[in-house]
Amino acid sequence: MRLLSRATLLLALVASPLVAQQKTNAGGTAPSTSAELIRLENGWTTGLVKRDRALFERLLAPKFVYTENEQLMSRADVIKSVAEGSDRVTSAHNEGMVVHEFASNVAAVTGWLIVNGTGTSGKFTHRYRFTDTWVKGDHGWQIVAAQDYLLPK
Repeated sequence: MRLLSRATLLLALVASPLVAQQKTNAGGTAPSTSAELIRLENGWTTGLVKRDRALFERLLAPKFVYTENEQLMSRADVIKSVAEGSDRVTSAHNEGMVVHEFASNVAAVTGWLIVNGTGTSGKFTHRYRFTDTWVKGDHGWQIVAAQDYLLPK
């Protein structure tokens, strides 16, 4: 499922340090929006592999909505799928990410998510074209909407 794949997507960093870095970088100054969102997107992939429910609860806005091809999912559906779904993500990474800033607190990130794992049908490799819409509010950057398209084999 793209969602599991996507969860693996916010991978590259560990959840706690990732959220801590969301506020400031090592020098104590706020990182650029692009750098911050790329870091969060890569943390998503780590979260997929670790099935990190807490990470997704922090990153997904309360009214988050997700579409994968023809499927529509709520925040609760996505979190359950990532944390408890039958697919097991063994690795995930992003490629070709681009941050599109619209305002100081609104941006979209586009790119490719590549997810490897096992599911009910055996081993899989999925390649998704994604668009994530981020809004920065009282709880930092959160995804309000995400759309993934699974590239046919």
